[in-house]
Amino acid sequence: MCNLYNITTTQEAVRQWTRTLRDVIGNLEPSVDIYPNQAGPVVRNTPDGKRELAKLLWGLPTPPERMKGKADYGTTNVRNPQYSHWQQFVSVENRCVVPVTSFAEPSPTSSDKDPETGIQRNFWFARDESRPLFFFAGFWTPWRGVRKVKDGPGDFELYAFMTTKPNAIVAPIHEKAMPVILTTSEETEAWLTAPWSEARYLQRTAPDDALMIVEKPATQIKFPQQAPVQGSLF
Repeated sequence: MCNLYNITTTQEAVRQWTRTLRDVIGNLEPSVDIYPNQAGPVVRNTPDGKRELAKLLWGLPTPPERMKGKADYGTTNVRNPQYSHWQQFVSVENRCVVPVTSFAEPSPTSSDKDPETGIQRNFWFARDESRPLFFFAGFWTPWRGVRKVKDGPGDFELYAFMTTKPNAIVAPIHEKAMPVILTTSEETEAWLTAPWSEARYLQRTAPDDALMIVEKPATQIKFPQQAPVQGSLF
């Protein structure tokens, strides 16, 4: 369920949308693909009351009963925030919004391979062909544990985002779930500030016209088309 998404936007666009006062991520690449257990930008509230744009690792701590092995590579999506393990993250202090311009779901057809790579094809979803900015509704937390066995225990800041029932655009590709998307400044503000009794209602299926299938982002093109070389006339 959505283990790859792309951000093709500017830090300024994210800051303006979310009214962020502090930016600690350094330089955001013009277009970047985010995979599980990698760092991605999020906007969160901080104890000193400053809204902050920061980079955290994608994947919240896994529920103990689902842990396998000595390392916790993280849980990328939260489907049931009422589950006891996730309830510790639903307060305003642990909510965040995750900037995104498109996200991927693998083809449900086993033989559907990407002709460039030979691996399973991804379908990409965006608001429209221009890939405008929107956000996932997420949670974050500080955590100490083992992310990679070879590195041993360490201190991390982790995030994940919620999912919900898919709409008619996503369901043919992924019938079980889609990310909870926030498409207005009012929605992102409510997610970051409203009590859980109100914010939880933002976990709803996006309207069918909120998303469309688009071509994969330029970062996913392994072999860019080269302009033909014009022959010399001499």
